[in-house]
Amino acid sequence: MFLAHEDESFNVFFKFCKRVQNEKEVCITSIKSDHGGELKNENGILLNFSTPRTPKHNGVVERKNKSLQDMSKTMLNDNYTPKQLWDEAANTAYYLQNKIYIRPMLKKTSYEL
Repeated sequence: MFLAHEDESFNVFFKFCKRVQNEKEVCITSIKSDHGGELKNENGILLNFSTPRTPKHNGVVERKNKSLQDMSKTMLNDNYTPKQLWDEAANTAYYLQNKIYIRPMLKKTSYEL
C-alpha cells in the first residue's frame, strides 16, 4: 500500500490488520517496530521494538528498500515515464525481486521459499 504522507501509516496499517484477521481468521497479537512512532498502541496489539540503528536488525530491510527504490527509479528514467507512475514501478520492482533467485544452489525464488 502506498501512502501520500507518513501520518497515514497508522490508519492504513490498522485497516490492513483487520483485513488479514478477517481473511485468515487469526488474531494479530504483536508486531515488530523500529520505534518510528508511526504505530500507536491503541488497538491492543503488543509492540515489540527492534534495536534502533543496529545494522544487524535493520540492515536487511533497508537494503531491500534501497534496491526497490533504485529499480523503480531506473525503470522510470530509462523509459522516460512520468513520475506519477512511481507506485506502479515500485510494484513491478517488488514483483521482480520476488521472482529472482536469491540462492542459486536452492534453485528457489524468495516467493517460493
